[in-house]
Amino acid sequence: MPRDLPIGNRSLLVNFDQNYDIRGIYYPNVGSFQHTLGHRSRTGIWAEGHFSWLSSSEWEKSLIYQENTLVTQVVATNRQIGISVKINDVVDCQENVLLRKFAIKNLTDHSRQIRIHLSHDLHLFESPVGDTAYYDPRTKSIIHYKRNQYFLINCFCAENYGVSEFAIGVQDFKHSEGTWKDAEDGILSGDAVADGSVDSTIGMSLSVPENGETNAYYWMIAGKDYGEVKSIDDLIENRTPKYFIDRTANYWKAWLEQKTKNIQSLKTQNENSDTQVMLTESMYNLYTRSLLILQTQIDRGGAITAGNDWDTADMGMDKYSYMWPRDGAMISYALDKAGCSEVTERFFRFCAEVITPDGYFIHKYNPDGTPGSTWHPYISKGQMQLPIQEDGTASIVWAFYHHFQKYGNVELLGELYESLVIKPADFMVSYRDEATGLPLPSYDLWEERYGIHTYTASAVYAGLLAAASLAEVMGDLDNADKYKTASDEVKKAVDEYLYDDEHNKFLRTITKEADEYEKDLTSDSSLYGTFAFGAYDADDPRVLSTMNLIWNDLTVKTKIGGVARYKNDYLHRINDDFENIPGNPWFICNLWKAQYLIAKAKTISELNEAIPILEWVSDHAFESGVLPEQLHPYNGQPLSISPLSWSHGEFIITIHNYLGSIKEINGRPD
Repeated sequence: MPRDLPIGNRSLLVNFDQNYDIRGIYYPNVGSFQHTLGHRSRTGIWAEGHFSWLSSSEWEKSLIYQENTLVTQVVATNRQIGISVKINDVVDCQENVLLRKFAIKNLTDHSRQIRIHLSHDLHLFESPVGDTAYYDPRTKSIIHYKRNQYFLINCFCAENYGVSEFAIGVQDFKHSEGTWKDAEDGILSGDAVADGSVDSTIGMSLSVPENGETNAYYWMIAGKDYGEVKSIDDLIENRTPKYFIDRTANYWKAWLEQKTKNIQSLKTQNENSDTQVMLTESMYNLYTRSLLILQTQIDRGGAITAGNDWDTADMGMDKYSYMWPRDGAMISYALDKAGCSEVTERFFRFCAEVITPDGYFIHKYNPDGTPGSTWHPYISKGQMQLPIQEDGTASIVWAFYHHFQKYGNVELLGELYESLVIKPADFMVSYRDEATGLPLPSYDLWEERYGIHTYTASAVYAGLLAAASLAEVMGDLDNADKYKTASDEVKKAVDEYLYDDEHNKFLRTITKEADEYEKDLTSDSSLYGTFAFGAYDADDPRVLSTMNLIWNDLTVKTKIGGVARYKNDYLHRINDDFENIPGNPWFICNLWKAQYLIAKAKTISELNEAIPILEWVSDHAFESGVLPEQLHPYNGQPLSISPLSWSHGEFIITIHNYLGSIKEINGRPD
């Protein structure tokens, strides 16, 4: 189930799903550990003998954020029991604590006793074995712990600090469902400790006047030991929960205001120009929301994770909570366009730490920098192979160059020059076919095919050219010349081997069989890389021909529409109607098409051909602004991971490209 409302502070990440259950608690890194294993931590309301979980269909819910913040603004109304509740959820900008404010409104004309019940289905260190939960009378709180992971749960209601209603028990073991079931009669058992596979539930009792409203606060603190979580609990009691909610809202508003000064200026200039500009308020809002959502997916140590949605583990026993070099490079490029230099500097330092001694990046990394899982073998058909995606290595060098171009940070360049320029560039120079000049085989950007790919070759061309430019800055002229020469050779080889004159298109892939190259003519959206990496102009006849062919082949012919990843894509396939549905519509692929239209536009009218795509993306985002990876081609429901960081990154890139192109077109002489 998609994660509608991620909130975090780059160390603690909390995910709510579409039903408004907490399904993910990540700490101490964004991406690890996932302390719920995707299980539901529920919120329920009891009034006059009737109990209802907010996840049930009895509640009408709106799941959005407060404007320009990472504070939720959830409204849930249950007319059967006459209650409406407004909830603000926030992970504090400094301390590792989730805070929740409940404003309970009584919709009846008589006063009532109302109870809020909150359950905690935790599996610390991603395991149900060996947890402990207990009531702590010193802090009047519930504490879950295992080894060096502590979670303290407390509340403030009826003008009192501390938990007074609770139940602690065993769940997911010998048919025990957990204490959340105990809550449904409105009375909690008061059991004070359990170990093994455990859960807990607390209650907050409120007196709410007729047609009136009463507030209550809840918080969950994450830390390494009892002393740490207790000290934060003391701080909350001294300063009040409201203080932390308000300061975090103000922090994100100030952060976003600073990051959007440039784009606000561009937007205003373009709106005041004589030409018609089509960028709508909803597109701008999705841009700002994308910037904020990305901050929840990035670890304090620099890792840009692909996304954090544990349901992927249920499907394939693995997750997306990794730093893929490919994703990280493109998202850092987007964030640099948006002015987030402090975020991208941490990312490039992370990359410098994890790159191999041989100068390439492996498949993916955990947020702490350790190697992630892989399905790429070192041996295939009896032959040894290097199991990498070379485009990931090349695009990080390319992104680092664009970072330097924008900010001119010579200190960072000097610090990372050997690790992020010399090492990967030397690898790219050496990892080529001596006969053709092409990169040697690696896995494609989709991580599926081993061969020589146009996208990868375009990225290597750009990476080597970027390395040459950075070497020039450092006065390293011998290396600058070496990298420039190798870049030219790659470009020449792409011309010769990766464009098919007969079909007037670039090839997705070629693979060498004996002394012959086998051509893969499949239409693939990744061929946008030919112009995106600067190997060719967008209006080059070969690019024009290729793009026209692939966008025609990849259009999804249903009412949902959009663009597929590649022809006959089987990932999360709905049916075998490949004629009408070449694959499910992907957000990044639609945005690549928009970037192509923007890149080749010579007039405002041509430029605005990209607007329907931006509208499509805005229309299919969640109410909260979250973008998933792909959509069901018939009903538009999200498929696979949500949110996908890459989707948000490409939206940011596209908006900047659009506004920048308006400025460029308007500045051209007639």
